[in-house]
Amino acid sequence: MFRGLLSFSSMTMVSRVLGLVRDMAINAAFGANAATDAFWVAFRIPNFMRRLFAEGSFSTAFVPVFTEVKEKGSHAELKGLMSRVSGTLGGVLLVVTAVGLIFAPEVTTLFSPGAIDEPKKFELTVQLLRLTFPFLLFVSLTALCGGALNSFHRFGLPALTPVILNLCMIAGALWLSKRLQTPILAMGWAILAAGILQLLFQLPALRGLDLLALPRWGWSHPQVRRIMRLMVPTLFGSSVAQINLLLDTVIASLLIAGSQSWLSQADRFLELPLGVFGVALGTVILPSLSRHHVATDRAGFSRALDWGLRTTLLIAVPAMFGLMLLAEPLVATLFQHGHFSAFDTRMATLSITALSFGLPAFALVKVLLPAFYARQDTRTPVRAGVASLVANMALNLLFVALLFALWATPAQKQAPWLQALTEVPGLHMALGMASALASYINLGLLWHWLRRAGVYQRQHGWPRHVLRLAVACLAMVAVLLLGRWLWPDWTAVPTFTRLWHLGVLVTTGGSTYVVALFAMGFRLRELQGV
Repeated sequence: MFRGLLSFSSMTMVSRVLGLVRDMAINAAFGANAATDAFWVAFRIPNFMRRLFAEGSFSTAFVPVFTEVKEKGSHAELKGLMSRVSGTLGGVLLVVTAVGLIFAPEVTTLFSPGAIDEPKKFELTVQLLRLTFPFLLFVSLTALCGGALNSFHRFGLPALTPVILNLCMIAGALWLSKRLQTPILAMGWAILAAGILQLLFQLPALRGLDLLALPRWGWSHPQVRRIMRLMVPTLFGSSVAQINLLLDTVIASLLIAGSQSWLSQADRFLELPLGVFGVALGTVILPSLSRHHVATDRAGFSRALDWGLRTTLLIAVPAMFGLMLLAEPLVATLFQHGHFSAFDTRMATLSITALSFGLPAFALVKVLLPAFYARQDTRTPVRAGVASLVANMALNLLFVALLFALWATPAQKQAPWLQALTEVPGLHMALGMASALASYINLGLLWHWLRRAGVYQRQHGWPRHVLRLAVACLAMVAVLLLGRWLWPDWTAVPTFTRLWHLGVLVTTGGSTYVVALFAMGFRLRELQGV
């Protein structure tokens, strides 16, 4: 698992770094305005469905069944399963994609109600949605290939595949946008091209495993039916964070222009540690947990899960403090160029600071969910997900109302409610605060039900592990606070000054954490199994 984690994480790191570069290119080319808001809405809808169908419910249902056939069946049966699953998944998503293209105006109305009164923005969102929606079909088939490769412990190639999306989006922002009458449409074409290229990129590796076969309709195939039965609950349970994000999109459409873009910046910064380690751990640990479950090895199941939890905390907790304290320096240094202003930096900082608080919960949920899916228990996560979703929506309304009461001027408070929401900057921070708290509710419920199921036994050494982590994080926070005190201004200083100041803070903060961790007795061999 440790080798798989290194392989997956290193490739994902390349993708996430390029993701930051792509956002720098988009911000420099377009800024944060109504056009970029339209793009982020149009991209978020198929991207949400991708995580729902592909990385969410489908992967968590497909990998355990695929692993069981791989361990107990013949290669011919495994190849036949790939053929039937790809044909069925592709057929269903082809219909979903067609419906999305036909009813793009209605989908836009549902997820961006704030654009209804702005005809140009609404029409632009519809155009972009029709370009981005087919991405769902191609990327879901790509996830099928990636799930099969992961089951054979080929983690690097699937993790590297998203690099193609980032490269296409960078090319769209910096090259294609200058050649179109409506520049932002270049991003829609870039996403469509990326979907096709990502699928083609993984096919040779699948052929190398002799798993490449013509898709066949397999609705009545017993293993396909089993995957679908497992998928139904996981459609919701494994994608609560994405559903929350999509509901946040609806509320953000009612706020001041630029809110969608500022929220997207927060999501991008969280994706770096979450994708590199949280998603990586969940992806690597699922085949192992499934194998231990098939072999009825309860001790091995507990050891694997315990390893995942400890490793997650080592990364997620310092990442949370780092992002909360360095949000403004990061945004100012990476994004405050071209059309992205100092005001945009301050607004993006608010959403990053709020959402970062939930980073440990987001990451731990990624590790806990495979413990349920490996045992083919897809119903329990739904119960936690429903509670988290309801809490998120209630907290959204509560925090928006609270921040409005604190920040709105007397004149704004006298104006009609919906009009006033579009005039008060910073209300999008409430959405990040609500998502962070809701993630801890989700984590708490999953942990409670996992312990009650009796499948996890905590391994030795947890008090020592927590003490090391606390001391190392405290030392890092002290260093970062000192740096922020020495260099308080980040929006008005030259770019080179921001760059070297940020480099010093990241280097000294990270080094302090690592040195303190080792000084407290941590050793790298502990990552190879506990």
